[in-house]
Amino acid sequence: MSLTPTAELSTLAVHPVLTAPADRAFALADLRRLALPSLFAWYGLLMGSWAGRLPAIKQGLQLTHTQLSLVLLCAGIGAVLSPQVSSRLLARLGSLRTLRIAGLALPGVLMAAAASPSLPLLMLAVLVLGITASSFDVAMNGVAARQEAAQGTPMMSRLHACACAGGLAGVTLGSVMAAMAITAMQQFTLLALPLGGLLWLCLQGMGASAGGGIAEGDATAHDTGAATAPAFVLPRGRLALLGALGLLCAIAEGSIGSWSSLFMKEQFDASDAMAPLALSAFSMMMLVARSCGDTLKARYGAQALVCAGSATAALGLAIAMLAPGAFMALAGFALAGLGLALVFPFVYSAAGKESKVALAGVATMGYAGSLMGPPLMGAVAEGLGLQSAIGIIALLAATMAVVASRARLLR
Repeated sequence: MSLTPTAELSTLAVHPVLTAPADRAFALADLRRLALPSLFAWYGLLMGSWAGRLPAIKQGLQLTHTQLSLVLLCAGIGAVLSPQVSSRLLARLGSLRTLRIAGLALPGVLMAAAASPSLPLLMLAVLVLGITASSFDVAMNGVAARQEAAQGTPMMSRLHACACAGGLAGVTLGSVMAAMAITAMQQFTLLALPLGGLLWLCLQGMGASAGGGIAEGDATAHDTGAATAPAFVLPRGRLALLGALGLLCAIAEGSIGSWSSLFMKEQFDASDAMAPLALSAFSMMMLVARSCGDTLKARYGAQALVCAGSATAALGLAIAMLAPGAFMALAGFALAGLGLALVFPFVYSAAGKESKVALAGVATMGYAGSLMGPPLMGAVAEGLGLQSAIGIIALLAATMAVVASRARLLR
C-alpha cells in the first residue's frame, strides 16, 4: 500500500537510518563553524599557560630578572627567525599541514622548557618555542584571512577575541594548578593529550570546510604574500604616529604579560596561585572591552577611545604601582587591560584603510615593540626594581594618549 505524502514525511521523521545523513550534515556544519575560533582559543590557552607558569620556572632555576630577560629575548629572536621556517612550510605543505606540525610540536616544546635544568637549556627551548609558536600563528592568521575573504564577512576581531579568552583560561588554569602544587612540567604534560585531540578536531573541521577552500597541500595566496613580504617597512608621515602607537602598546602589553605575575609575587609576596591573577584581570577586561569595541567606535570614534583608553591604562598602572595591597594592584591591572584593549584593533584598522604597505609597516612596529618590551622592562627591573618598571609602563601609556590625540588617521 502506498503512503500519502504526509505519511511519507512522518516515516522519514522517525526512521533513524533516513535521518542520519541530515544529522551528520548538521554536526559537520557545527564542526566547520567552530573549528577556526576553537583553533585561536587553543593557541591562546597554550600561550596563556606558558605565561602563567613563568614565575614558577624562574623560581625553580633561581633566575635573576636579567637572566629571565635573556630567556624572553630568546623567544623574540625565535619569532624573528620564524618567517624563514613558516614560509617554507607553507609553500611546500600548505596551511593545514603547517598547523598540524607546529601545533603538535608546541606542547612538547613547552614541556622541554619547563623541564630545562639550566639557563642555557631553557634559553634554547624558549628559542625553539618562539619559532614554533610564531610559525603556528602565521599559518593560523593566514587561514583566517583567506576564510574572511572567501566569506566576505569580517571575522578577525572575533577570532582574536577567542585567542584572548583562551589566554585568560590558560593563565587561570596555571593559577589553579599552582594552588594544587602541580608543577609546570606536570601541567604541560597533562595538557598535551587533550589539546592534541582538540587540535585534530579543529583541523578536521577546517579541512572539511568547502567554503574555506583549504586544501592539505595548497599554499594560499595569503601564505605566498607573507613569504615574499618585506621584513620591515618603516611608517612615514602621518603613519608614523600610528606606528608609534603600535610600538608603545606592544611594549606595554608584552611587559605586563611577562612581568605582572612577578611584580605581584615580589611586591606583595603573592602565592604562585595568586600571582598570575594580575594577568588574568588584565586579560579579562581586555576581552570585555574588545567585545563591545566596534559599537563604541561607531558612537565616539576611534581617536577619542584610544586617547581615553591610553589615559585609563596609565591610571591603572599607576594604581598597581602604588597599591598598598595585592587586591588594589589587581584592580589596577584590570583597569590597564580595559584601557589598552582597543588600541591595536583601531590602529590596525586605520592603517589598513590607507594601504597594505601601511598596515605592514605599522604591524612591524608593533612586532618590534613586543620583541623589545619584556627584556627592556627586565633590565629596568634589575636596576631599579619591578615597581619602577611598572611606573615606566604607566608613563608609556600616558605618552600613547598624547600621540593618539595627534593621530588624525584614527577615525
